[in-house]
Amino acid sequence: MINTTQNQIREFADKRSKRAEAILQKGEPQLLDEFTYLVPSQFDSNKKYKVTHIDSYSCECQDFERRCKGKGLYCKHIKTILLFEKLKVSYEVEQNPIKRELDLMIEKPLDDCCPYCASKNITKFGVRRTQLGNKQRYNCQECKKKFVLSPIPKIKGNAKLVCLAMDCYYRGLSYRDISAQFMEFYGLSISHITIRNWVLKFSETLEKYAKTLKPKNVGNVWNADETMVRTKKGNRKKGADYEYQWNVMDKETKFLLASHLTGHKRGKKEAQEVMTEAYKQNGKVPYQIITDKLPSYQDGIRKTFRNWGNERKVKHTSILGRRRIINNNAIENHHTHQKEFQKVRRGINETQTYADGFKIFHNFVRKGVKDKLTPAERCGIEFQGNKWETMLLQSIKQSQLTGERNVSKTTD
Repeated sequence: MINTTQNQIREFADKRSKRAEAILQKGEPQLLDEFTYLVPSQFDSNKKYKVTHIDSYSCECQDFERRCKGKGLYCKHIKTILLFEKLKVSYEVEQNPIKRELDLMIEKPLDDCCPYCASKNITKFGVRRTQLGNKQRYNCQECKKKFVLSPIPKIKGNAKLVCLAMDCYYRGLSYRDISAQFMEFYGLSISHITIRNWVLKFSETLEKYAKTLKPKNVGNVWNADETMVRTKKGNRKKGADYEYQWNVMDKETKFLLASHLTGHKRGKKEAQEVMTEAYKQNGKVPYQIITDKLPSYQDGIRKTFRNWGNERKVKHTSILGRRRIINNNAIENHHTHQKEFQKVRRGINETQTYADGFKIFHNFVRKGVKDKLTPAERCGIEFQGNKWETMLLQSIKQSQLTGERNVSKTTD
């Protein structure tokens, strides 16, 4: 007799579960408050049952009152709520990570004013459909121009996508790899040419902004060295398929003060140019500069800092014959990372632009292995949140204030 009763309870429970699935297929329960749901009837679309859950579940249907109440059993309406909550959690955990990431990439609108004339007399003007979702378009009643309220207008993506593309590129991925990555993980079809335009344009913008940031806690010793960079601009038959890249780094913080390309020459004039750039960025004269045996450094340092006679301010140390006593390992290690970045590209055209972008990546993004700090953080320059995005938005804001309106004119 007991087994018969248990079998009947199990049979009724299975039927209620199947009916709960049928109810969910017709429509989702309506949430009235944090304790109350309205569950539609399985057969009458105009009828709904109230299900409450405070300490335990209860329903106002007859099945619950007659057969389930006080016995620890659930009617089909309560089972509908349980199944709905289970499916909801499963969907959020398993299906929504990509959607949540895309939602994070959708930027918050700027202040409601026209980006062209700063007028607040704007009205909504339709919607632009994009792969990231719908973007609200606006029409200015003063200058009659149409626009989207975005920090970076006139591009296919947004600031977060641009920053992600730049981070992937300066960490070693090619443009085509990044394009494939956007398609594979986010379902976004973004051409490698578009990504290339982003990297080139915003590398220049970021470098202009970075030059206005003066390091505070730098040391008094610099490391300087030059290296060859492969390029497609030269004539390989004449052996001119390279350029010289000069780098000057603060020894203590590893902050890159200058990264300057001088074509096929590395004379005293070129040495003076890179020392002048490093001096402008640093803002103060160093005590010592460590270089290799290249004679151009001596004249470049002398002319930059008026380093002669009684006015000698800077101690110039060449490691020629003294590598065991003093070395230039800090800057040579940086050249190793830079050559790894350049090697897979097998020659580039915009050598200075890429050097500027890699300088931004080295100074503000890439962290040290031991202290987990970037060179900029060691120098007292800190940014909250995503460093790429914070710097990019600040640089665009600065360029707008200085009247550079062509910052956002990149190809879709």
